[in-house]
Amino acid sequence: MVDLASPDFWLALGKIIWVNILLSGDNAVVIALAARSLPPQQQKKAIMIGSGAAIALRIVLTLVAAQLLLLPYLKLIGALLLLYIGVTLLLPEDESDDGGSGVTSSMATAVRTILIADLVMSLDNVIAVAAAANGNVPLLIIGLATSIPLVIFGSTLLLKVIERFPAIVWAGAALLGFIAGEISVTDPAVVGWFAEQEAALGLGGHRLQVLAGAVGAALVLGVGKVLLSRRASLADSTPV
Repeated sequence: MVDLASPDFWLALGKIIWVNILLSGDNAVVIALAARSLPPQQQKKAIMIGSGAAIALRIVLTLVAAQLLLLPYLKLIGALLLLYIGVTLLLPEDESDDGGSGVTSSMATAVRTILIADLVMSLDNVIAVAAAANGNVPLLIIGLATSIPLVIFGSTLLLKVIERFPAIVWAGAALLGFIAGEISVTDPAVVGWFAEQEAALGLGGHRLQVLAGAVGAALVLGVGKVLLSRRASLADSTPV
């Protein structure tokens, strides 16, 4: 039962919204990157649909967070998906000759990218949100739902920055690779082995996670650079 007159309700709601704001910065990045190649009139629609659906998925994910995070290989699969998304965001969209259907397909691709990336990046974040909700499902739904406008605003603002500074796309892709690297070493299937290596190397303070993140970022940027170079070479060698 939600007691709107209770100070505890508003305190908990504030916690959920604040935690979600702090943890949604990377989500806003991927939303902006995924929507950047769409026509201007389609960008807002993709951001609104993607953000709303992502928050809905996050609510479901939060309700089963504790059990979900115990599944082995889930984070490893998620890390691979993030690496793939990071690379694809660096590649230009293929030109379509089929008019409106091409735009629709691109928007569907953008929304799908937003959902997958948000789902993977929220695997750890939902624990903090679940803790703030303290088992109160209506409070959780209200708190996450009210954060939708904030995510939309952040993504829209970032889109405008990307238009002026396209190099930010590479920074965003590197961020996805970094998150993928961090996620991969915390999977239940491998976390014990990595903990042993961390102890053997004398690393502390989650330095191994940072190192894995750096490797992931370098991998995304390296693969993206190679694929872009190949595309440029093919374009130059293709007869006009």
